Amino acid sequence: MKKLPSIFLGIFCAYLVFVGLKINRFYQKIYTPKNGKIKENKTEFNFLIFGYGGGRHEGAYLTDTMMIFHLDIKNKKAALISLPRDLWVSVPTKDGSSFFSKINAVYQMELFPENYPQINNKFLGKKGDAAFTKFIISKIFNIPIDYYAALDFEGFKKAIDILGGIDVMVEKSFTDPAYPIDGKENDLCDEDTKNLFKEVEPFLKPGYNPEDKDKLLKDNPKLDEFLKNATDSPHLAFPCRYETLVFNKGKTHMDGQTALKYTRSRHSSEDGSDFARAKRQHLILEAVKDKVLSLNLITKAPALLDQLGNHFKTDFPLSEIPKFSKEALKTKDYQFFTYIFSNENYLQDGFSEDGQYILIPKTGQNNWKEIQKAIKKIFEGVDPEQTPTPTQKITKNI
Repeated sequence: MKKLPSIFLGIFCAYLVFVGLKINRFYQKIYTPKNGKIKENKTEFNFLIFGYGGGRHEGAYLTDTMMIFHLDIKNKKAALISLPRDLWVSVPTKDGSSFFSKINAVYQMELFPENYPQINNKFLGKKGDAAFTKFIISKIFNIPIDYYAALDFEGFKKAIDILGGIDVMVEKSFTDPAYPIDGKENDLCDEDTKNLFKEVEPFLKPGYNPEDKDKLLKDNPKLDEFLKNATDSPHLAFPCRYETLVFNKGKTHMDGQTALKYTRSRHSSEDGSDFARAKRQHLILEAVKDKVLSLNLITKAPALLDQLGNHFKTDFPLSEIPKFSKEALKTKDYQFFTYIFSNENYLQDGFSEDGQYILIPKTGQNNWKEIQKAIKKIFEGVDPEQTPTPTQKITKNI
């Protein structure tokens, strides 16, 4: 009987070695080395975190979610800032000028530079290392971006399922009648819809003759309604492409698929804005953090590493894990701040020359000075919209 503790210890050590090998293989898959040396005495770090569809999703490499996570080890402060995907940013070109794009297209640009030959190559880095995205974010917000982490939708779902799901405190009930179903983007649903679509298809593309359109729709209210829906309310024209989501206020257990739908939903009348989505994404991260802290992750590690290898990318070095793991154990000592940039604070709605909905600073296009000041205050734990006083700090424990 005295040999049992030694046997258990041996099994445990063998398991740790197994996990270590898994981590090493996992890092070989996901790690994209960054240029430059790591400063040994650095105590403040900025992480760029973003999510994208990946796989067969429409706009697979457009970033659906983008956040800056700030960690101040010395002062025990952390901040999470959400950036709207319609933010209109300047992109440098080879001739020294620039063009503008939505921020959610920047990662796609560096993955497929052949489609954007005007971009200045010196900022691109190696394909897939997010160097260009980090450069753009760093430039407009005047902060260094130390590391990035990118996760696609499939990886997001798998990670939450491996954790056993998460408990999310839904703050507002809402119904979304137009959540897109993966793989159904081009379905025409039934024969009646196919026939209607065939007649109006020429008028869903630019360059048609308006007289031909008027002639076709004259005295044909059914076709006229179908064309309007196909343009403005596609979930009415093609109902088989969409499903209705319903979330009720209160604590809700979500698996990976449900959590993804909760974070991506955009078409409810009650909670459908991109800024509402950003708030929901914060709630999801809060729930993930709570679940991780409640589990013994050593037992979950092998499954997580196996499943996420093809869905996760980062330039965070393996050598830094011990230092940040220690900080993860001290989360109760940290003050945590969250902020969402929106048209209710520092941004205003606008439209580009080609008709895209965009967001620009209220101080003017490409004028980021006030937003840079706001970010500095957020990192200090102060509400940037208020005069700093002890009662106006945006503080809560992690």
